[in-house]
Order: sequence, then C-alpha cells, then structure tokens
Amino acid sequence: MERERLNRAAKTMTKDDVIAMFDNHERLWQRMSTTDQLRWDHFPWPMFKRPASPEEITLTAISAYILSPHYPEKDKSRPEKDRIKEHIRRWHPDRFETKMLPKVIESDKEKVREGAGFVVRSLNDLLTKSNTRLF
Repeated sequence: MERERLNRAAKTMTKDDVIAMFDNHERLWQRMSTTDQLRWDHFPWPMFKRPASPEEITLTAISAYILSPHYPEKDKSRPEKDRIKEHIRRWHPDRFETKMLPKVIESDKEKVREGAGFVVRSLNDLLTKSNTRLF
C-alpha cells in the first residue's frame, strides 16, 4: 500500500523535477553548514515528498529516493551501497547530533532528532539489504 502511494507520487514528478530536487537538496546541505538556526522544514529529508512529521519517514520512501535511476552521480557505475554510505555519513548520529542538531530551534529539536533517527535506521537497513544481495 505504501509502495503504491509512493509510485503514484513519483509518477507526478518528471525526470527533470527529480533531478532539480536532488540539486536543491545538495544546495540545502551546503547552506545548512553555514546557517546558525535550523528548523524541521530546512532539512532536505531523503524522500520525494517532504515529510510533515517523523512518522511519515519510511524505508520505502527513502529507498525510492536513494535508489532512484535519476540520482545524480558523476560515475554511474558507482555501487548503490556507496550512495547509501554517503547518506549515512550525513545522517549518522555522531556527526548529525554535534554539527546539525545544536543549530535546530528548541521547539523542533526533538522532532528533528527523531526524524534523523528514522532516516539513519532506514539507511542502515538499506545497506544491509544491499550487502546481502551480493551473496
């Protein structure tokens, strides 16, 4: 059911829309490193549809985003597990909770912490699945 909803949502986005979203997300990550104050809506959540709450962050939605055929890469032969690892580095609690979370306004802090936790757990699940497909 969740997968069907995501497929319908993805169908409304053109290839150019998806590529533009990936470019925008990269710019947001760069801008956030120099921003003093962040909110839930400032984060480029790795999903095609911006979640309103941590509960809307799902493995299926993150998988569709990370494994999109339109994901920008200089080297298309790069393994998908490298793409997953790149996102894990961004969202990993050791880094995220020292670099990003202190900038989040107090009223959004717990929501962002919970959302980032959902993201990193989903990414770790994806990485495990990509490793087991090799054998």
